[in-house]
Amino acid sequence: MLKQIDIPKEVEEIILTLNENGYEGYIVGGCVRDILMDRIPTDWDLTTSAKPEEVKRLFKRTYDTGIAHGTVTVILNNKHFEITTYRIEGIYEDHRRPKEVTFTNDLEEDLSRRDFTMNAIAYHPQEGFIDPTGGIEDIKKKSIRCVGDPHKRFEEDALRMLRGIRFSSQLNFTIEENTLEAIKTNAHLISYVSAERIKEELDKILLAKYIHKFIILHDTGILKFILPEVDRCFEVAQNHPHHVDNVGIHTLKAVEAVDNILPLKWTMLFHDIGKPEHKTTDEKGISHFHGHVEKSVLLAEKIMKRLRFDKKSMNHILKLIKWHDYRIKEDKQTVKELLYQIGEEAFLDFLKVQLADARAQNPVYFEEKEEKIKNLYTIYEEIKVKHECFTLRDLEVNGQDLIKTGIKEGKQIGEVLEYLLKIVIENPELNKKEILLSRAKEKYVQ
Repeated sequence: MLKQIDIPKEVEEIILTLNENGYEGYIVGGCVRDILMDRIPTDWDLTTSAKPEEVKRLFKRTYDTGIAHGTVTVILNNKHFEITTYRIEGIYEDHRRPKEVTFTNDLEEDLSRRDFTMNAIAYHPQEGFIDPTGGIEDIKKKSIRCVGDPHKRFEEDALRMLRGIRFSSQLNFTIEENTLEAIKTNAHLISYVSAERIKEELDKILLAKYIHKFIILHDTGILKFILPEVDRCFEVAQNHPHHVDNVGIHTLKAVEAVDNILPLKWTMLFHDIGKPEHKTTDEKGISHFHGHVEKSVLLAEKIMKRLRFDKKSMNHILKLIKWHDYRIKEDKQTVKELLYQIGEEAFLDFLKVQLADARAQNPVYFEEKEEKIKNLYTIYEEIKVKHECFTLRDLEVNGQDLIKTGIKEGKQIGEVLEYLLKIVIENPELNKKEILLSRAKEKYVQ
């Protein structure tokens, strides 16, 4: 693992420029970790003994990124590189940010303030690796361990707990025992982190390769502070032939099964959160959850507003949750009616959601459910190939045509178009201008 790192020529130039002017310079953090794991870094961050104003003097094109915390971005060949001065952080007053930072000339002091050992490794082309906290060994062991006292690290910045779980889900690393215990002890501090930052980390966890690690959020107690509606699902058994897991585990399996697209991941996370409040048990001991869909929609909307979702994503997710349990008939008319009601994009995502839901249920019934979803997709493709009408824009008449026949402008135009669309959905061959205008006159023109 200890190898020469192939770094971009711009990074070498930055380090050389710093060194020639009497300053230290190293690449640091995630890019070093990624290289050691044979991953390609997406960003190259550097740390230096030079103060921000000295960095700005040495390079022609720079801009202030976080000047109060010592970070300046240097632009070389239209590429951007963040350079941060070695620093020591003062007292944390809000469990998120230090009240003040002090610059230092000691690299190891700077590395000792970082979150996890795997992110506290520096590298220089001539000097090699600087690893005072044992991060290289932890990377070998696939272990996430805090630098120093984990309680102190999380009390300083509560977001680090979510970051640790996110790294576990992205890298398939295990969180070291003392670090994990410290997360459990300090889980309540996550309440100090902004909704935007929490969502940002959850987004990354949901898109991570090892999404099953999401369970750590529940096991450590963090989930009950950030998504209590989801946390409750892990305590609700589903005694039903179509289910083999509790609601929470089923939910995670559904998240894992769906396409790696963020709105779909959130849809699966929320699709059954109404179940805990709507569980009933019949005389045979079988669980039922009548009304859970409507409750899931209400709870999901509340959560997404709390986490500051954008309106477009929120509306799409709510639509998918609303329809996720719909038992659609395998015929053209029903498919076209649903296409009209929810739109083509939502319909295709609806099929993906239903497939993921089926994968997360009792595997005994999966083939049957999968076959039905395949049939629905085949019907959709046939509708598309034959250019059959299922939207108002595909009708061979429009509002202006109706006005010319004597129908009044305004609300009635929409009513007539809806009526004609229903006719065409039931009978595609009637989508002809003269036929539709005739039908409209018969019903609406006195």
